[in-house]
Amino acid sequence: MDAEAPKTSLPPSRHAILRVMPQPSDANIHGDVFGGWIMSQADIAASVPAARRANGRVVTVAVNAFTFKQPVFVGDLVSFYAQIVKTGKTSVTVFVEVYAERQHMQSDVVKVTEATFTYVATDDTRRPSPLPVI
Repeated sequence: MDAEAPKTSLPPSRHAILRVMPQPSDANIHGDVFGGWIMSQADIAASVPAARRANGRVVTVAVNAFTFKQPVFVGDLVSFYAQIVKTGKTSVTVFVEVYAERQHMQSDVVKVTEATFTYVATDDTRRPSPLPVI
């Protein structure tokens, strides 16, 4: 993780797919949020545009990259921004950026994580299904 990240702001032209505030049960005894909690929230956020593109069910098949840049603390307002970066016959790859608004200082916003997930569209029998033509 970077020792001190430059202050930033939330992406002005994009809407967060998910915004959530971690609770004490999501953190260790020092108030640092577990990386696994952040990963699960990022997976949820990334699945939204993937499912929209597939027009139905998708399953996570890969976490291609996951980089933690700054810690997340109990009480931070965490925003997840996701966008499709690649599609295949049945697959959708989604890039996620995660920002934390530190609650102790309203103007303190930091990028905490970025990740790339790959999903596969599936049918009702959970077999790979071609993406709809757009």
